[in-house]
Formats: sequence, structure tokens, C-alpha cells
Amino acid sequence: MQFVDIKNDIAFRKIFGNENKKIILISFLNAVMKLKGRDAIEDVEILNPYQLPIIKNLKASIIDVKARDKKGKTYIIEMQVAEPDGLDKRLLYYASKDYSQQIESGEYYTELKPVIFIGIFDFKFTEGKKYRSHHAVCDVEDGERVIKDMDFYFIELPKFTKPLEELVEVTDKWIFFIKEAENLEVVPSNVDDEGLKEAYQDANKHSWTKEELEAYDYAAMREQDERGKLVQAEKKGEKKREIEIAKKMKERGLTNKDISDFTGLTDTEIDKI
Repeated sequence: MQFVDIKNDIAFRKIFGNENKKIILISFLNAVMKLKGRDAIEDVEILNPYQLPIIKNLKASIIDVKARDKKGKTYIIEMQVAEPDGLDKRLLYYASKDYSQQIESGEYYTELKPVIFIGIFDFKFTEGKKYRSHHAVCDVEDGERVIKDMDFYFIELPKFTKPLEELVEVTDKWIFFIKEAENLEVVPSNVDDEGLKEAYQDANKHSWTKEELEAYDYAAMREQDERGKLVQAEKKGEKKREIEIAKKMKERGLTNKDISDFTGLTDTEIDKI
């Protein structure tokens, strides 16, 4: 078998946004939020089901799937391959927008239903060591929750380092699938969850159409372009900071060698300041 990269736009939408296999999304949601028994999600309506997009209009870097359960709760599942500026504010805005749009002006606030955001990040987002974290509005001193209608779950893939043989909980098996499926040749023997089994089957490249594979490859190229833009922007920012530091050092009469040793700039670059 050859599995796709789950972090790819097309792959993510095809697997988690499949109306004919909602068991995949249901299993994933229950695993991430660790819902069991009466609290477990039994059925969902996928609000933006997977459709093969027109390749030239394909959106890159922000990948989301939206669903609603029988209780009216909305779930936003988003895959981010690179961290854009202001991500924390955008996530809050995104979830708040979905929350507020549930009712029209004049309708009762009691009609509003919870919104749960699940962010899967291919970068470190929080300062802690946990690869799965749950964030909510609560009292900062005793943890009491009065405002309960908005939750954020973050999965930070770089922090997940468990090897296959140590995977016990279905939550970890799902995270392993998202992070490592493209590097596997067979479905792991310890996969016993039906939803996850279906996800591995849908991730098998041999089950994809020619058009889907073309869109998948194009999405990979777009993703690489986005990563390249971010790297280039970071380099420009670092260079600008180095020049500002060199300018101050030069004003204080330091030699080119001292400035170069501290900033890494060349003599030619220093002379141009």
C-alpha cells in the first residue's frame, strides 16, 4: 500500500469530509475530545462535504471540515501546515463568527449552540509539552466554567513522538495516522477502531481516481509554495533586524569586523548602511 499525506488539502477533505463514511469523522471527534458512553457523538451532518475542487481555484494552507451533531453543536476541524501571523486571533474570530451566525438579530440567545474548534497544527503553537491540549473560557484562579459554549482543542504534530508499538489509546492512533500515514506501507496491526480502519482505506492511493491524484499533487505544490513564502518572509525579517543592529553599532564607532561578528553581515553590506 501507499498512503497519501493526510496533511494535504485534498487528502484531509476527502478523508474527513466523506458523507458516505461519516464513521471516520465521528470516530476522530470522539477520540480527540475523549467522548465515551452517553457523551459520545453518534451521528453528524457534514456541512461542507468533500467535492473535488477545480484545481486552479484550489485553496492552500487552510484546510477545514465543518459538521453538526444531533444536539446542534458545530465542529470545525482545521489543518494548518504553517503558522500565519495572528493565528490565535483568527481562530477566535473564526469560531466566534460561526457561533454568532446561528441566530438573526432579535432571536433568543438561548438558541445558540456550542462551537468546538479542533486545530491540527504541523508546528508548535503552545509553549507546553502536551501534543493535545484543551482550551476554554474559565476562571483563571479556580478553573470554574461559566461560559461553556466555546472550546478549542489543539493537536501539535511536532510534539507527538510516540512510536507505533507504544500506541494504546485511540486518540494517539489517530494522531499517528495524521502524522505518519504517508510513511507506512501497511495498516498498523494495532488499529482496532472501525472509523480509523476506514480512514486508512481512504488514504490508500490505489483507491483514488486520476483526477483526485492530480489535485492531490497540485495541492502539495501549492503547500510547498506557501511554506517557501513564509521562510522567505522570515529571512527578510531577520535581515532587516541585522541591518538595524548594525546601523546602531556603526553609529557607536564599532569596526566592521565587530559588526560582522555580531550580525553575520558582510563588509559590503555594512558599508552600504
